[in-house]
Amino acid sequence: MGSQTHQFHIFFFPFMTHGHMIPMLDMAKIFSSIGAKSTVLTTFPNSQTLERSIESFKNQNPGADIGITILDFPCAELGLPEGCDSCDHVVSNSEADSEDLRCKFMFSTKFLKQQLEQLIETVRPDCLVADIVFPWATEAAEKYGVPRLVFHGTCYFSICASFCIALHKPHKKLASSSEPFVIPDLPGDIAITGEQLMNIDEESDMGRFMKEVMESLQKCYGVLMNSFYDLESAYADFYRNVLKLRSWHIGPLSLCNRGIEEKAERGRKATIDEHECLQWLDSKKPNSVVYVSFGSMTRFTNEQLIEIAAGLEASEQDFIWAVRKEGNEGGKEEWLPEGFEERTRGRGLVIRGWAPQVLLLDHQATGGFVTHCGWNSVLEGVAAGVPMVTWPVGAEQFYNEKLVTHVLRIGVKVGARKLVRRVGDFISREKGEKAVREVMAGEEWRRRANELSAMAKAAVGEGGSSYNELDMFMEEMKMLRNNKEM
Repeated sequence: MGSQTHQFHIFFFPFMTHGHMIPMLDMAKIFSSIGAKSTVLTTFPNSQTLERSIESFKNQNPGADIGITILDFPCAELGLPEGCDSCDHVVSNSEADSEDLRCKFMFSTKFLKQQLEQLIETVRPDCLVADIVFPWATEAAEKYGVPRLVFHGTCYFSICASFCIALHKPHKKLASSSEPFVIPDLPGDIAITGEQLMNIDEESDMGRFMKEVMESLQKCYGVLMNSFYDLESAYADFYRNVLKLRSWHIGPLSLCNRGIEEKAERGRKATIDEHECLQWLDSKKPNSVVYVSFGSMTRFTNEQLIEIAAGLEASEQDFIWAVRKEGNEGGKEEWLPEGFEERTRGRGLVIRGWAPQVLLLDHQATGGFVTHCGWNSVLEGVAAGVPMVTWPVGAEQFYNEKLVTHVLRIGVKVGARKLVRRVGDFISREKGEKAVREVMAGEEWRRRANELSAMAKAAVGEGGSSYNELDMFMEEMKMLRNNKEM
């Protein structure tokens, strides 16, 4: 590894939500597989989820040096639900306004700064990779001369689009928030509406927090991106040349999970046996099954779920539907049409809760993906070569939809028109049915998706763009360490 002094050691510090922890754990696995020591910093409840995935990875890579260090997060003292050390858990298990709670959780993480500083002072890692929503991590690392890298959790495209809109504010000049406009300066003539943007009041607590986040981004050493160059080359170049931020694209990170057990243990424990899923898929023809999932944070109303079910039934397609709903006492589920599972028996599989998504997307029978356009899901779909039905709900997901449908041309929109936080813009069964039929019959989308999948695998293979970026990053970090030691 170059230096004779000690093994290169990296701290990984993800935000405490599954959409951030999963890709950063994948990143930690990748670095440990090339000889670095990877330590993931998290709270005790989250460590229990991550440990299963680490164990599966170590079984495949016996020499990998990867582990977890526990941080104490004082929920009760901070006025958060007691014992809730995960943002997903805080929001999912409270009847209060979920956005307010999410914001409060994000602000409260600053109480971890002292623990982080003590760890850095004691262990002296060679670098810290910390989530974008920990702006205070840059100062904590700088205090001990440790370079801080940012993990974004999204793509170049959405970041560049957000930057151009924040700079020019074109939506402020329109008479209606439903009126489309072309994002200024952004390559590709990308049109969007004000209704599809995250409009954060700059004078609000969240607005001030986001300003702090952006300031810390300017001060950090650089950014590690879960993407690959061929996927969004124009926007990777824009990020580096116009935003003037140092970055290394080293994805798709999910491709580090190669065995069935690794893929199945990625994230929470699935609420259905992965072998049962695979046996069911094995009985289906190639590209005949549509997989439907809206991530860990989306909470549709019963009315919307009934429409989704009716649309799937009317489409006459085989399907797997992972849905975050549970039955009521007595077994009645008000979010499913009466007799739905009986009528679709044999061609439909409903998973109530967490599903082994990468495992399902990678199966040859899966031929379409209905997704909320969270970046992890989009990139996992790309890596698997599966065309998508895009159904954005919140955050930066409308930007990701534009990338999928307008730039990459590997999917069709379901018709969501506006950002409505976690419950989504209401979509009728007719629109759902039409989009599913369209994507499953779309040979051009499938051909293009397969091409991108091949590019993704080549990117992380020896000599690929992500492989080379990872190598260049490690060489730069080791040179930086050696210069400090001299």
